Amino acid sequence: MSSDASRERGASDVVERKFQCRTLLFLAYQSFGFLFGDLSLSPLYVYQSIFSGRLKQVQNEDAIFGAFSLIFWTLSIVSLLKYSVILLSVDDNGEGGIVALYSQLCRNAKFCLLPNHQASDEELSTYLKLGSSNRSIPPSPLKRFIEKHKSTKKALLIFVLLGACMVICVGALMPAISVLSSIKGLEIEAKIANKSVLSRISCVLVIGLFVMQHRGSYKVAFVFPPIIILWLLTIFMIGIYNVIKWNPRIYGALSPHYIYKFFRLTGKGGWVNLGGVFLCVTGTEAMFGDLGYYRQIPLRVAFYCVIYPCLVLQYMGQAAFLSKNLSAVHISFYASIPDVLFWPVFVVSALAAVVSSQAVIASAFSTVQQCHAFECFPRVKAVHSRRWIPGQTYIPEINWILMIISLAVTVGLGDINRIGHAYGIAHLILVFVTTCLTSLAIILVWNRSLIIALAFALSFGSIEILFLSSYSLKILKGGWIPLVLSAVFMVVMYAWHYGSRKRYLFDTHNKVSTRTILALGPSLGIVRVPGMGLIYTGLATGIPASFTHFLTNLPAFYQVVVFVCVKTVPVAWVPREERYLIGRIGPKSYRLYRCIVRNGYKDVCNDENDFENELVMSIAEFIQLEAEGCSGKAEGSADGRMAVVRTSGKFGTRLLMSESSAFQEGNNINLPGALTVTSSKSPILKRLRAMYERESPEHITRRRIRFELQNVIYYDPRVKEELMELVEAKCTGAAYVIGHSNVKANWNSSFIKKFAIDLYSFLRKNCRAPVVGLNIPSISLIKVGMNYNV
Repeated sequence: MSSDASRERGASDVVERKFQCRTLLFLAYQSFGFLFGDLSLSPLYVYQSIFSGRLKQVQNEDAIFGAFSLIFWTLSIVSLLKYSVILLSVDDNGEGGIVALYSQLCRNAKFCLLPNHQASDEELSTYLKLGSSNRSIPPSPLKRFIEKHKSTKKALLIFVLLGACMVICVGALMPAISVLSSIKGLEIEAKIANKSVLSRISCVLVIGLFVMQHRGSYKVAFVFPPIIILWLLTIFMIGIYNVIKWNPRIYGALSPHYIYKFFRLTGKGGWVNLGGVFLCVTGTEAMFGDLGYYRQIPLRVAFYCVIYPCLVLQYMGQAAFLSKNLSAVHISFYASIPDVLFWPVFVVSALAAVVSSQAVIASAFSTVQQCHAFECFPRVKAVHSRRWIPGQTYIPEINWILMIISLAVTVGLGDINRIGHAYGIAHLILVFVTTCLTSLAIILVWNRSLIIALAFALSFGSIEILFLSSYSLKILKGGWIPLVLSAVFMVVMYAWHYGSRKRYLFDTHNKVSTRTILALGPSLGIVRVPGMGLIYTGLATGIPASFTHFLTNLPAFYQVVVFVCVKTVPVAWVPREERYLIGRIGPKSYRLYRCIVRNGYKDVCNDENDFENELVMSIAEFIQLEAEGCSGKAEGSADGRMAVVRTSGKFGTRLLMSESSAFQEGNNINLPGALTVTSSKSPILKRLRAMYERESPEHITRRRIRFELQNVIYYDPRVKEELMELVEAKCTGAAYVIGHSNVKANWNSSFIKKFAIDLYSFLRKNCRAPVVGLNIPSISLIKVGMNYNV
C-alpha cells in the first residue's frame, strides 16, 4: 500500500511540475508582447544617436568597435545584472516599480505624510509577510533621522514623485521615437525625403496605438508576442549574417579595452554623445515596473534565453557592418539589411514599433493609479475588466494626455536624435531614482549594512551619473522636454497631496466627539427613518463634521448609520477576507457602525453594488460574533474594537446572500423560522425609485440580491432583532452621504500655500468627482456642502 501511495504522489508531483512548466513558458511568451518591445526596438536608433553631431564623420574602425563595447557592457551591467538579477528580487509581494519601493519604505518606517495609519493595519498578512522577521532588530540611525524630521519625508516623497513623473514622460516619448525610427527606412528604399510625409505617417501610427489602449492588455499580450518574437528572430539572423559577411573580428570588441580606445579616438565628442549609448537599455525599467503582471522566473527566462542574446548579436552585427561602411552611420540599421529582406523587415519593424510602446504606456497607467492611491494624483477613472491581466487598468484621461504629448513631440521635433535626447534623459532619471530608493530599501527594509547599500549605490549610480553628465549638454537639444513635463506634473501631484493632507488634518481637528453624539440618546435627537445611510469620510476614528452639518440642516436620518472610511494601506494587495474592518459606535440600540475599507495601492474598486451587499454581510457577521463574545466589544463604550469578520469560519453561513432575478426591491423577504422582513417604503416611493432606476444607466449592471437569515437559536433576542433591522434597512434602500467640499486658504497664508490650495481646489472642481472614483450610484447620492479654510 505504501508503494502504491508513493507512486501516486510521484505521479501527482510530475503532473504538477509539468503544469508549472507550462505556466512558466506561457507567461514568458506573454511577456514578449507586453514588456520587452521597447528594449528590443532600441537597435533602430542607438548607433545613429552615438554617431551624431561631432562624431557623424567617423573614419575609424576602432571607434565602431569601442561603441559596440560600450553598448555590450552597458546592456550587461544595467539590464542583465542590475535589473534582471538584482531588482527583480526586490519586489513588494510580487509587485515592482517606484511606488512599490516607496510602499516598502513606508511600511517599515513612518515615512508616509498622511496620518491615517492604524495599528490594525500591521496585522494584515501582506503587511507582515516581509517585515515580521525584522521587528526585533533595532532601528538604524538613518531610519530614526528620517522619521524625526518632516522635511526629509517631504524630500523623499518629492524624489519618488520625480520618478513617477519620468514614468509618465517615458510613456509619452517612447511611441514617438519608436515610430519615427521604424519608418526611417522609407528614406532609403522609397526615397521619401519629405519630412512632412513621414511625420503624417508617424502621427497615424501614434494615434492608432493610443486608440487601441482601451482594449486592455490581456488580448494585446496574447496577440502581440508573435510580432516581437518574429522581430527578435529577424534581428538575430541579420546580426549573425552581418558578423560573418562583414567583419568576424568584431568578437574582439567584447573586451572593455576598446572602450578606452573609443574615448581616446573621439575625445570630448565621445563623452558628449555618450548618452546615445544609454538608449540601448531604455525599456529595461518596464521589466521591473510591470513585474506584478508576471513573475520573476518567466521574465528571467525570457530575458536570459531570448532578449539578451538577440540584442547582443544585433548590435554586434551592426558594428561589423559599420566597420566596413563608415558612411552609413546615420541609418545603420536599415543600411545593414540585405536588399532582398528590406520590405519584410520594414513591415515587421513598423508592427513592432506599435507593440513596443505597450509596456511603457501600461506602466504610466499603473503608476498614476498607484500615486492616486497615495493621494498624490488628482482623481481619475481607472477602468478594469476581468478579461484583462489581473491588476491592469486603463485611464482614459492619461491615455489622451500621453497621445497629445507624443503627437506634439513627433510633429514639433521630428528628429530622432532630439527625441532620443529627451527620451534618454527621462529614462536615465527614472533609473537613477530607482537606484537611490533601492539603496534606502537595503538599509531600512532588509536591514543590511550601510556598506552594502553604498556599494550598490556607487556601483550603479556612478555609471548613471556619468551618462547624466553627458546628457546635461543635450538639454537645449530636446532634453528640456521631460524636464518641463515633469515640472508640470510634479506641481500638480504635490499640490494635490498637500491639499489632501491639509484637508485630512482639518477633518481631524474639527471632528465631533463621539461622546457628544451618544449623549443625545438612541434617537440622536432626530427622527430616525427607515433605510441605511452610508457616510463616507476620510477619518478612521471619530464622527465627521459633515454628519452634524447634515443633521443641523435636516434633523432626520436613517435607522442604520454606517461611517465608511476608504483608505490605502502601504501594501500592493489586501486580501478580500481582510479588507473590511467592522466596529460599533456606542451601545447596540444606537445602530451606529463603522467600516474601514482597506485597499492596497494596486487594488481596483469593485462595483458599488457588490460593496453594499458585502458590507451588510460583514456587519451581520460582526453582530453575531459580538453576541458570541468574539469581538472584544465592551457594551456602552464610545468606540469599540474593530473586527475583521470575513476571516471567521462561519462567515456567510448565518446570513445568506443569493441572487434572484425574480426579486424586486420593496417586496417582502420571507426568512426561515416564519420571519418576514418588509420594506417600509410607501407604494408611491417604491414606484418613484423604480422609475429612477429604469432611467439610470447603472440599472443595467446592478444585481438583485436577497438576504436570508438562517434559523439560528439566539440566547439574546436583541441580536435577531438587530439583524432583522439591518436587513430591513438594506431592503428599504441605502443612501450614500458624501461631503461636497469647498477648500480655501486662510487669508494670512503665504503666497506659495495659497497657490497650492487654489490649485488643489481647481483640480477638485474640474477632475473626476469622488462618486466616480468610488463607483457610487448617482440615484442614491446625497451631497453635504462643507467649507474648508486651511
